Amino acid sequence: MMRRALGRVVDFVTEHNVLVVVLALVVSAGVVAGISHLQTESEAAGDTTGDTEVAQKQQYIQTHYGDQAVDDGPTTRVVYVRDEDGNVLSKAALLEALRFQRDALADDAVASVTADERPTVGVANYVATAAAGDRSASLDEQIAALEATDREELRALVERTLTADSPALQLLPNEYEPGTAEAESSRMVFRFAGSTDTEGTPFTDAQRVLYEQAADRSNPEFFTLGEHAQNVYNDQAMENVTTLILPVALAVILAVLAFAYRDLVDILVGFTGVVLSVLWMFGILGWLGVSAGSTFVIGPVLIVGLSVDYGLHVFMRYREERGDGEDIREPMTRSLSSVAVALGLVTVTTAIGFLSNAANDVTVVRNLAVGITLGVVSAFVLFVTFVPALKVTIDRLLERIGLDRRKQPLGKSGALESLLASGATLARRAAPVVIVVAVVLGSVGAVAWTQLDKQAYQSQTDEAADWKQNLPEPLAWEVPEPRTNYDYVAAHYRSVDESDRVVSYLLVEGEVTDDAALASLQTAKSDLADSEAVFSRGDGVPYQSPVSVMQSVAAQDDEFAGVLADADTDGDGVPDRNVDAVYDALYATAPDAASRVVERRDGEYQSLRVIVPIDATATADTRNDAMRAAESVVDESDGVSATAVGRATVTTAELAQIASSILRTLVVALVAVSALLVVIYRVSEGSATLGAVTAFPVALVTALVIGGMYVLNVPLTLLTALLLSLVVGLGIDYSIHVTDRFVHELRAGKDTTPALREALTGTGGALLGSTLTSTGAFSALLLHPHPQFQSFGTLVVLALGLSFVVSVVVLPSLLYEWSKRVRDAPAGSA
Repeated sequence: MMRRALGRVVDFVTEHNVLVVVLALVVSAGVVAGISHLQTESEAAGDTTGDTEVAQKQQYIQTHYGDQAVDDGPTTRVVYVRDEDGNVLSKAALLEALRFQRDALADDAVASVTADERPTVGVANYVATAAAGDRSASLDEQIAALEATDREELRALVERTLTADSPALQLLPNEYEPGTAEAESSRMVFRFAGSTDTEGTPFTDAQRVLYEQAADRSNPEFFTLGEHAQNVYNDQAMENVTTLILPVALAVILAVLAFAYRDLVDILVGFTGVVLSVLWMFGILGWLGVSAGSTFVIGPVLIVGLSVDYGLHVFMRYREERGDGEDIREPMTRSLSSVAVALGLVTVTTAIGFLSNAANDVTVVRNLAVGITLGVVSAFVLFVTFVPALKVTIDRLLERIGLDRRKQPLGKSGALESLLASGATLARRAAPVVIVVAVVLGSVGAVAWTQLDKQAYQSQTDEAADWKQNLPEPLAWEVPEPRTNYDYVAAHYRSVDESDRVVSYLLVEGEVTDDAALASLQTAKSDLADSEAVFSRGDGVPYQSPVSVMQSVAAQDDEFAGVLADADTDGDGVPDRNVDAVYDALYATAPDAASRVVERRDGEYQSLRVIVPIDATATADTRNDAMRAAESVVDESDGVSATAVGRATVTTAELAQIASSILRTLVVALVAVSALLVVIYRVSEGSATLGAVTAFPVALVTALVIGGMYVLNVPLTLLTALLLSLVVGLGIDYSIHVTDRFVHELRAGKDTTPALREALTGTGGALLGSTLTSTGAFSALLLHPHPQFQSFGTLVVLALGLSFVVSVVVLPSLLYEWSKRVRDAPAGSA
């Protein structure tokens, strides 16, 4: 039925080629218009993750400890001052900081949104108000006071002002020694009246002014990390990709297509179909209202690879079919009729491979599956209608002016033909050996799944290599200045706004009124203090825990101090009896502070919480390991259980869930594709086993890719796990094309070995061109300094390269054995 339906479409396309081109362009205009409705925002965080135990505990903390953000007060924006070769606490630097504030507040965009009381707070303000002897001194008065102070007086003033208990310390880097008059950087805070989430642009304008005025100053250096700096970073990152990665990828694609096509017209016609396929995908997503999300990154990459493959098969088969003296339409009709069935099967099975992700627990993965499926279908429609019609139209015009459009197909000449045909020779001589070796290697690769390195994210720890930065313009990889500034701030500062600081939690549940619970928390805190993941200032770590809150309240309230002392029999500061009475007294004395670390519901104490400050420069894996170790310490106590909750632990738990979900998705995809191919080949060729033989290489490629990830140290991250789930959709393409061509040659009367040879040199040549094009393009990602991009490129190159090798080495042996043992077997013996 599929063959007859496609045959009628092919006849219409080749006979009415001009009409088809016009109709396709009109339809494309309507479809592409949907891009204007495309939803490009990322999915909500709650929808992009699964329901892990850690995520449930995170929700528990938000519900019972009241951590929901309440933003009804001033919003802050920070400006940093840095002089790595000097001292920002010098007289000149402090005066420059005050003048920056004065100039910024003189701009209407800033003045209109800053708070009326203390619109700016900085180290210079603390020192200058001390010099003026008036905390409410205006900026002009502060500047005048500093100008009137000589250097030695100022130095002494700085040392007296910036003591260990001064609130100004949070405006200085972590390594600053209190009471000294030297620092390489500081920061000042602009306080905006209201929330930056307010509709309109006043806050955006104010932040823009701060960014621009900071950029104009260089001695000392001023900078911000707001949205304008992020835009500069994004623009520079995109420019880096477009000036280094993209030219390399395009050069490789053009070089391979020039090698495969050896014809500029065919390259341009094929690329037109490729571009339209991607545009159709986004246009349909826009009309359907499906969020593009990560489809923006992964979708075009995969669709370009598949559509290039479609074009090579159409064009190469046409070159094979066209004989001497023939017009263009007839050979195009024959070639398209034969290859369209394979393209149809590839589209259906690839769509099933991608749509199997609809079973995934993660919304972003499900949306990606829909987006790529739409792209695959779009590519199929375009490459069996518009592209061949366009080629017929252009070739007829060129031949009318005397240009010969007959070209040699790839794989049908010279050493390349012999190389591709070797798969048929190997199958004839040692098919069982090839199959056994493939099964063994695939089994080893599958076992490697349990040994893959699992990471939440791959973080970029090193900048681009020097040789990339030293390339001639515009190819040089330029490190964006905002990236350097962000790294500096992350390494030297904590957020001014406590709600923005990186923290993790230990949630303790069970018999929390038992003294053993508090003792285990103290032990866990001591262990965490030695971890690289925990933030510290000087010799201390600013934890918030039941014990630290008790000690803080006791220092201010003598009555509670007495209750705590009575409950602490060994004098270590931790109550070891009557713990519930201590909790009662803590709630009575300081209910707000108590509710942050001890949960009381209906008069009963339900849980405890430790708030652990995290070093922003620590990797997700370091954070996760440290918090999990603390969790284990508490779990060793009888009657209580602990859960480590934070960005790292939540993400790591989600990764484990996604890995399990991906494994389920792979199994679902393989079973679905295998079942479909069994049914299709049973109906069309009378052999269900042929469908199983065609599906087997996909499972083999998946296992080999996993093994390749292990050998090449590609970790299983959220990104690579997602890409791994798409291997089935990539790998099935190659197997179907080889099998379909093999069966086509058998129907034409050839014996098994000649049919295999024809399939491998004809269709195999197109597969080789497709593989070289896609793997070459993706290899360009290895030039990117970020390991996530490198893993992305490595994984796709593995999938495509292994798919090609398996299709021309292993699949011929499977088809040879099938032909000998099933097709040629006496009736009833199979």
